[in-house]
Amino acid sequence: MSYSSRHLPPQRHRPPAGPTAAASTKKSFQWRKLRPLLRLVSPIALLVAWQIASTSGLISEQKLAPPSKVWSAARELWADHSLQDALGVSLQRVGIGLALGVSVALILGLLVGFFTVAEFAIDPPLQMLRTVPFLGLIPLFVVWFGIGEEPKVLMVALGVLFPLYLNLVSGIKGVDPKLIEAGRSLGLGRFGQAVAVVLPGSLPSALTGFRLSLGVAWLSLIVAEQINADAGIGYLVMNARTYFRNDIIVLGLVIYALLGLITDSLVRGLEAYLLRWRVAR
Repeated sequence: MSYSSRHLPPQRHRPPAGPTAAASTKKSFQWRKLRPLLRLVSPIALLVAWQIASTSGLISEQKLAPPSKVWSAARELWADHSLQDALGVSLQRVGIGLALGVSVALILGLLVGFFTVAEFAIDPPLQMLRTVPFLGLIPLFVVWFGIGEEPKVLMVALGVLFPLYLNLVSGIKGVDPKLIEAGRSLGLGRFGQAVAVVLPGSLPSALTGFRLSLGVAWLSLIVAEQINADAGIGYLVMNARTYFRNDIIVLGLVIYALLGLITDSLVRGLEAYLLRWRVAR
């Protein structure tokens, strides 16, 4: 036996990396598949606790209708098509307002993010407007646009504008300078760096802003539909308040919450698809 072989440490048996890596990948895939179902556990548990508290008398039905009565109210409104009509009107309002607000936020965010002149010209007025409570603009919107659909849609658009704008600008400004320098060393011009480096690097922040904008959109819609509305979920809630229908009021709030949860889940799915290059968690 040679000197080198006598002084080498004993070799330990190591399992092949292939099966272990495959099992880890399979486990990760199964976990990602179960995550949407696991997210439903806490809302269902909350509903069960709510029903138990109402049945046992811990929560007065006159103060807060139990889930069973809310479900009965939903069936009642669905039977006479009131719920479908109101839901369609509300979705139309938030859809138009969201499209308008997102379009303006993207245009302004890209201008401010890429051009210094635009930053000095556009950003200060927007920051001033952002500090004004946009819900306090309702009387002014009524004076300017009346009590039709325009103020309701514009309230949603204004609420959507700022979260997306701020996160998009922050994402563009926060791109690693080393990545920009690497793109420059590869011969990319200013436009090529913007398309290949800066915009992909700012995408996570932009999507976060979009998720925040969706949440504000539903909040804005709740308030906007109190402006002399004659249709929509907000109209159902206001009408139910007149007749002391606590169950319909709670139903309207639950619908708003469910719509917010559904749209947030859709954006999370879009985020997972567009950012699939990141390490899955």
